Amino acid sequence: MKGISAKISKALQVGSYLKCADNSGAKLLQIIAVKGYKGVKRRHPRAGVGDIVYCSVKKGDPKVRKQVVMAVIVRQKKEYRRANGMRVKFEDNAAVLINEKREPRGSEIKGPIAKEVVERFPSIGKIATIVV
Repeated sequence: MKGISAKISKALQVGSYLKCADNSGAKLLQIIAVKGYKGVKRRHPRAGVGDIVYCSVKKGDPKVRKQVVMAVIVRQKKEYRRANGMRVKFEDNAAVLINEKREPRGSEIKGPIAKEVVERFPSIGKIATIVV
């Protein structure tokens, strides 16, 4: 996976709830695992903007509810620092569902997404309306 230019603070841990920012049918997601996380014993895996997480769909269409899906975090409330010194934070924690090829499942994304996500996942940037 490609590196990110910013120093992302890992603000979301296993058990955190996220809004689903696309039109795939899911509304509310809960993080159950972080892909590629290697940590210390008994420490909760953490994730930030641009990370891939495995989520359980808690609210949404009956077809996608109670499924385990892969998602990319596109917004987080906790501020993080970019290379130019600017600090960025969003109003909510949100993610976009992806498939095994790391392409978005939905066809449009609601709300702004972070520039760091577009660096790592250009296919998500193509369907985004606002990139901050």
